[in-house]
Amino acid sequence: MDRSRQLGMFLMIAASVQALVMLVGTMRRSYMVIALPVLAATGLISALAFWVGWTMVNTEAEIAALEQAEEVPAPA
Repeated sequence: MDRSRQLGMFLMIAASVQALVMLVGTMRRSYMVIALPVLAATGLISALAFWVGWTMVNTEAEIAALEQAEEVPAPA
């Protein structure tokens, strides 16, 4: 099995186990089973937004703008 198929199989197994845990937790009326995934999703979205912001702050100016700044005007 190649790497992408192994990853796909792992994702299917993980999703099935997670769905089973959610079902059992909901049937036992343990609402932490709902709160923890919501907390994890919120944390993931916040981390993604922070990463995008960090990348935008640390990205250098566009190359076209840098090239124009380095051009020497031709004498008239």
